Amino acid sequence: MTLLFDVEQGAQFGIFVLIKAADLRTARNGNPFIAFRFQDKSGSMDGMFWSATPEQIETFQAGRVVFLKGRRDTYNGTPQVKIEALRLAESDEPNDPKLYVESIEESTDDLREALNDFMYRIHEPNISRVVRRIVQEHNDDFFAFPAAKRMHHAVAGGLSLHTVTMLRIADQLVKIYPELNESLLFGGIILHDIGKTIELSGVLSTEYTLRGKLQGHIIIMDELIDRASIQLGINPDENEAIILLKHVVLAHHGKQEYGSPVLPQLMEAEIIHYIDDMDAKMNMISSALGQTEKGDFSAQIFALDRRQIYKPTFD
Repeated sequence: MTLLFDVEQGAQFGIFVLIKAADLRTARNGNPFIAFRFQDKSGSMDGMFWSATPEQIETFQAGRVVFLKGRRDTYNGTPQVKIEALRLAESDEPNDPKLYVESIEESTDDLREALNDFMYRIHEPNISRVVRRIVQEHNDDFFAFPAAKRMHHAVAGGLSLHTVTMLRIADQLVKIYPELNESLLFGGIILHDIGKTIELSGVLSTEYTLRGKLQGHIIIMDELIDRASIQLGINPDENEAIILLKHVVLAHHGKQEYGSPVLPQLMEAEIIHYIDDMDAKMNMISSALGQTEKGDFSAQIFALDRRQIYKPTFD
């Protein structure tokens, strides 16, 4: 079965893919067009469907499987589909969206085990109880959801992989900086992105929910910590451990212009920000290099100032 990234530059193809996103936009001439993001297990690729009719806009919605005919193209150094024809998959064709969902390689069981091991290392009792309560409430979505719509770990299971990878990095840093508080560090990392299970719509056609657009996962997480604390009989406004836990979550983007309402004012908050930023960027680079031949530069990575990363010819 041919996949999107099996197709060579300039080659024509006809394959079944999932519509990951279908954003309606208006061209300079005033005509509507659809900015598609197509996906299969090899990755995601964008394509523009020009002069879309109302019927086509209604038909080609995110989450639907289509038969895509086109040509592999490049735009600003990024792989793209030049769409030639598009139709919905029929009932006797491979039309199950789950067949086209890109997912992580590490097993969910291994990630669950790793997460549990780190939760046992949260010794401050109030942080431990709150973290366990929130993880339990969002357990299934936490291990199924992507970590983002497009940027990093934007695949099924990406949220849990990103979190556990951050915990593994933090585990090494604790050996270098033993003054770090493990309860704050591990608790903050586990909780920092769980709000994305509310901010985002899910796996098949990942979009921002109404709460996601209007509040964002950081504010959502702050509210979840308050709610869990009250349910457990902890006053979140007076308990120092919970106040500090909320701070490391609120500050994990590092700067207010990046979405954090407060700047890091704890050692643990500062280091969580760096770990988060590092793992996100390494994932973006790794994903781009996974679709790059040795001796070539990757596609432009938008979040890294459109830089292209070179893939060496030697191991």
